[in-house]
Amino acid sequence: MRIEVPHAWPQGESEALALQDELRPRADHVGPGPQSPRLIAGLDVAYAGSGGAADEVVAAVVVIDARTLAPVEQATAVGRASFPYVPGLFAFRELPVLIQALERIRTTPDLLLCDGHGLAHPRRFGLACHLGVITGIATAGVAKTPFVGTYDPRDLAPVRGSYAPLTDGGETVGRALRTQDGVKPVYVSTGHRIDLDTACRHVLALAPRYRLPETTRLADRLSRDVPAS
Repeated sequence: MRIEVPHAWPQGESEALALQDELRPRADHVGPGPQSPRLIAGLDVAYAGSGGAADEVVAAVVVIDARTLAPVEQATAVGRASFPYVPGLFAFRELPVLIQALERIRTTPDLLLCDGHGLAHPRRFGLACHLGVITGIATAGVAKTPFVGTYDPRDLAPVRGSYAPLTDGGETVGRALRTQDGVKPVYVSTGHRIDLDTACRHVLALAPRYRLPETTRLADRLSRDVPAS
């Protein structure tokens, strides 16, 4: 898969903030996105290090068949995070290595689901937004924990498929989505070229047995199985 990154990677916080401001208007949260995707890719990273800027980042991409949920291709990449550890700017630590991993797959997925956030971000431009704008592929974030926004637990029934709006500053930025009866929700937000209803429908279909969608489960496992250099 060939990807042309349309910008240089920023070296500091002010450059990163300016780049987010520049790219934010390009993210399409209306969609509607792929209604019947054939191939869906999950992306995740694992870290090895002490929390500093020189941490090793292991990126993993797993492409699955949307009908059978069987893996059809996978790739990894390992690199050093050259950007400092700044909340809200994690994409600049992870994206360069994630792009390397994506470039190593032969197929082009119809949908990317990353372990992170999209619109549910302090500046409304999280990892999923940036990834989608760079690749031009429909992208959404599926996170294990919320970053910004709150929801009323009373609005979230304990059964699979229930959801509650995730709001921040009066704006709906995502959903808390219950993927299995009685388990904690996952947090879905749009990244690029997909709407929230469609993103949540696909996430639910990808999680027939476990809390996390198969894309996230498999990419998470793969990223942790790659030995550190």
